Amino acid sequence: MRRSFADDVRDGLQKSQKELQPWYFYDSLGSALFAAICELPEYTITRAETEIFRLNNTTIARAFGSPERIVELGSGDAHKTRQLLEAVITRQPRLTYVPIDVDGDLLESTSRDLLVRFPSLRIDAICADYRDIASLISAGPKTVFLFFGSSIGNLDPDAAAALLREIRRILGRGDSLSVGADLQKPKEVVEPAYNDALGVSAAFNLNLLARINRELGGHFDLSKFAHRAFLNEDKGRMEMHLVSRERQVVAIDSLSMQVSLEKSETIHTENSYKYAESDLDLLARDAGFAIEESWRDSRTGFIDMLMVAR
Repeated sequence: MRRSFADDVRDGLQKSQKELQPWYFYDSLGSALFAAICELPEYTITRAETEIFRLNNTTIARAFGSPERIVELGSGDAHKTRQLLEAVITRQPRLTYVPIDVDGDLLESTSRDLLVRFPSLRIDAICADYRDIASLISAGPKTVFLFFGSSIGNLDPDAAAALLREIRRILGRGDSLSVGADLQKPKEVVEPAYNDALGVSAAFNLNLLARINRELGGHFDLSKFAHRAFLNEDKGRMEMHLVSRERQVVAIDSLSMQVSLEKSETIHTENSYKYAESDLDLLARDAGFAIEESWRDSRTGFIDMLMVAR
């Protein structure tokens, strides 16, 4: 059953550890803030993956074989993906690209740009939450799935495993899934990426509350919350929270609910798991894939893998 923003806000804010799901960061403003984060000196993930594609796009396209369809989960502005699309289209002019994203405006503008750049490309854009992948994409022609930007890290291990199994059920034997993952790093390296000096990450986090205000009639005063991001070393993940600066009660009109927060109580908004390569290999094998090839950036902090359906 597909869930709405309202459903997840209601359920998440009633839990003992209040939470909001990270895919709701990406309304129009959130997408723009994330694009700014990707340009910050502290945030290396986008530059690392862009380097991988820039240096290896022809090799990666060759490894894809000759897909008729490329499906991308959480496509965003497809900035990095364009390099791969160009390499694939150079090998085979006929290709259908299926970007899936929750930001409809961004999907529309990105699709227009891609069609100007690649006139032979067919685009079947889907505005949806990729957690519902089984209801969005059916088995069909030779397909490659793309899951870039370390988005797999936003899912807890069980959810990541479940998503890969769902994708495997859609794919035919020999089809592939390309996954980008951020590798484990020391605390002093990884924490600054989520606590940048300009405060863009803080604005990105706080925009979740602003979105509740805009879309659900919330009454959150953003000045009464602080951004907090830290490495949970026991669980191998970065965590982002919104911290209540004082005891407060906040109404959300369209949900007919009151949210009570104690001083220093947090709303958990995101996890970003950092992987060991052995964990990724196990995740792939358990879902019915074999890692056939992989590419690292020059600082060996990020990896893109080609998982082939067995």
